[in-house]
Amino acid sequence: MNEQQFIEALKKKGIELSEKQIAQFKKYFELLVEWNEKMNLTAITDLEGVYLKHFFDSISASFYFDFSKVITVCDVGAGAGFPSIPIKICFPHLHVTIVDSLNKRITFLNHLSDELQLENMNFVHARAEEFGQNLKYREQYDVVTARAVARLSVLSELCVPLAKQDGYFVALKAAAGAEELKDAKKALTTLGVKLKEEYSFKLPVEESDRTLYIFDKIKGTPKKYPRKPGVPNKTPIQ
Repeated sequence: MNEQQFIEALKKKGIELSEKQIAQFKKYFELLVEWNEKMNLTAITDLEGVYLKHFFDSISASFYFDFSKVITVCDVGAGAGFPSIPIKICFPHLHVTIVDSLNKRITFLNHLSDELQLENMNFVHARAEEFGQNLKYREQYDVVTARAVARLSVLSELCVPLAKQDGYFVALKAAAGAEELKDAKKALTTLGVKLKEEYSFKLPVEESDRTLYIFDKIKGTPKKYPRKPGVPNKTPIQ
């Protein structure tokens, strides 16, 4: 997917990019490739791959969830900024917090944000488990999202505690989504969310399977979650 195909594909979905936004994506691609030579941000560095598998794939969440109706977004383990920064470029009103456990990535994201002139961005170097127990962040966000960080039973424990009551947890998944959802049933109930909507679709060009889950936060998350760093991964709520 080249730049023009990317612009056209978004237009078909109702997102018309301005010249400024087109330039922001271009700069994003350049900085990603440049910094990737110094640190491992992504295995995908060709223009067509980045525009399809990172930019378009991230924004696909907004085809099914209306980001224009929310303000605060927390992205857990965003790595090089996916999915929240492409979404932020398309929806500039959003206030975005990204938490990542690797300080090098936070350094990149700060630089990226400055270069793209993004406002209302907050980058926090922390383990998601500790971040979720910090009262400054816990149950503070309209939407908490993540892409390809961990299987759903683990991911929900890292994300749900950050969503405010009546907020949302939006999980971007590949083909194994349905199986993960089955395994995560107990975790999701325990943490206080219920499945609102699920969407299955194909990423264009390569036709790979994608699933998007939108969960409603219906009650507060019990204080014990998230548990200590490493525990959710070793012993998911089952």
